[in-house]
Amino acid sequence: MSDFLRSYLTVGLFGGLAVLMAVLILGLGKVLRPTRAQRQKYISYESGVDPVGDGWEQSNIRYYIFALLFVMFDIEIVFIFAWAIRLEAFGFFGLVEMAIFIFILLLGLLYAWRKRVLRWV
Repeated sequence: MSDFLRSYLTVGLFGGLAVLMAVLILGLGKVLRPTRAQRQKYISYESGVDPVGDGWEQSNIRYYIFALLFVMFDIEIVFIFAWAIRLEAFGFFGLVEMAIFIFILLLGLLYAWRKRVLRWV
């Protein structure tokens, strides 16, 4: 067997082992967990607020937009960190590109601020 096929066989074996372990752990959890039906398990729960009325109450969309903006800017920090590690390899061109990238991010932040999306109340 060639080294090329042996490397694929190794990946396949580890992938199969991972799938087998996941199936076994989920199956073991299904066998061992308690299955007593309780009324409290099946009620709706959203943002730490117990449901009132029919069991469903819509939350304010502002919280979701705030969370989405947080995730978006959090991921952009990952890009900036990776760029900072390789700054010497990119040189002046990389510096200019990152300045443009940060400027576009600041424009998005300014837009969200002007639309009053960032107000919590």
